[in-house]
Amino acid sequence: SADGKYYKTDVLDTQGVLRLVQSIPSPKAEPFKLWLAKVGKERIDEMQDPEIAINRALQFYLNKGYSPEWVNQRLKSIEIRKGLTDEWKRSGVKDSQYGFLTDILTKEWAGMKTKDYKEFKGLKKENLRDNMSNMELVLNMLAEVSTTEISKQKNPKTAKENVDAAKQGGQAAKRAREYIEKQTGKSIVTSQNAKNFKLIEQKEVK
Repeated sequence: SADGKYYKTDVLDTQGVLRLVQSIPSPKAEPFKLWLAKVGKERIDEMQDPEIAINRALQFYLNKGYSPEWVNQRLKSIEIRKGLTDEWKRSGVKDSQYGFLTDILTKEWAGMKTKDYKEFKGLKKENLRDNMSNMELVLNMLAEVSTTEISKQKNPKTAKENVDAAKQGGQAAKRAREYIEKQTGKSIVTSQNAKNFKLIEQKEVK
């Protein structure tokens, strides 16, 4: 607190806040309750028909100003990421270890761990992939799909073997990045984020 002392305070996470809203006996809370019911129904519908979730994600990105080309890449990246995590799960990797392996993979192809990459782009809680350029997304997908295929072929049994597969997948994308950068004379890994990309697209349209 302001006086430098610590006091016990009641706090809630997002789920707790929503549960609290549901319990408020007030007409003023009714719009929020209706919204929660609507969101709950949408989630159930998506579980029954996953295509609804895909279409919703597509519209979400378009509404935020992303180009259709970028959105197509982003949706593909979600599919590829799911394939990688499914492979990790098959190999005995725990959910809590996904971030560690992702750091290794990202460090190999981009030269930075995920946290450093986000800081490089000026991000805080934002999703890193949502702030990648088309080329960054493509190379990240290459790293992940390469890791998936290498893991399928080598069938890793230990943590070290999974780390090695992630490094090799990242190195495949790194070689592609270095070749493209040599041909274009431009760095693919950029500090620009979604705000920059959308501003650039607006200027090009004008």
